[in-house]
Amino acid sequence: MSRSDDIRNIIEGDFGRPGPIDETAMGLVRKRLDSIAKPLDGLGDFEEILVKIGGIAGSDRINIKKRAVIVMCADNGIVEENVSQVDSSVTRDVAKLMSEQISSVGIMSGVAGCDTFPINIGIKGEKIPGLIDMKIADGTADFLKRPAMRFDDVFQAISAGIELVGTLKEKGYSMIATGEMGIGNTTTSAAIIASVLFRMPEEIVGRGAGLPDEGLLHKINVVREALRFHELDTGPRDIIDILSRVGGLDIAGLTGVFVGGAIHRVPILIDGLISATAALVAAKLMPECVDYMIASHIGNEPGMRYVFDELKLKPVINAGLRLGEGTGAIMMFPLLDMAVELYNKGVSFEDIKLKEYERYDV
Repeated sequence: MSRSDDIRNIIEGDFGRPGPIDETAMGLVRKRLDSIAKPLDGLGDFEEILVKIGGIAGSDRINIKKRAVIVMCADNGIVEENVSQVDSSVTRDVAKLMSEQISSVGIMSGVAGCDTFPINIGIKGEKIPGLIDMKIADGTADFLKRPAMRFDDVFQAISAGIELVGTLKEKGYSMIATGEMGIGNTTTSAAIIASVLFRMPEEIVGRGAGLPDEGLLHKINVVREALRFHELDTGPRDIIDILSRVGGLDIAGLTGVFVGGAIHRVPILIDGLISATAALVAAKLMPECVDYMIASHIGNEPGMRYVFDELKLKPVINAGLRLGEGTGAIMMFPLLDMAVELYNKGVSFEDIKLKEYERYDV
């Protein structure tokens, strides 16, 4: 039995097993959308998102007014290999701003009507007042030299994410966005994606928060050497083994958020590269999780396209976003609000005595 099998069995025993989304509710949502006085599929991709939300909730009554963003913060040991423009102290500095609601995610959440939950899951040093303390370890090891995490740390981080979703569901939250803060985590993400999807590092590695050409080349070489060191460049490996070798506590925690979404029946919004990587890990651990995921945007990092292709998810926003912290996912909320408002209040063809559009197979 693999490590993933062990963890999956423990999760199902401790938290429950993800169930299928409600096909009946999805059908009712589709029927309501088609009855509104508008062209069929007039809301485009948002109609499929509304259908998914209804299926997750098990109801054709859609309400996403109470929503949250979970921001997993952790240090990544691979920063020791100079893969980022800044050092790891910035992780702590930005996390402090989050605790005061004055970082990018805090400001944008206020506009979007979203509550922010910044989590210290692995920042080095003392506790940070204002952050929810779920710390597993003082960051991860430099995975160019040794495995990033112990298996126990991976499991604890995933469990923390699942528990957090359950707590928010009990408090009435109906949708959760994912965010992160951790200098170096685009490198951990690239290493995971390259290994899981068996792609060349140069296809996956991007510039992160900003690297010149020589810095990008160095980052690619670091990922390539790390995959070779851990023998992850020779073919598919167990997903939990990959995560423990080249992952991060932030990614492991977010993996738990996606798993928790499936267990507790809450739609989870994917943000950028790092949360997309966690979504990929969750899907390989428990394939049912994909039904509970919504892709918010496609960013500049090349690995994102490979992940969404693998998950067969279609991101809505294409604006070259690279702000991080969960901000891309948060930008989806006002768009979804408008779609939900039309769904709930739009007049029907019957109301205004107009002939309905007919749907033709083309």
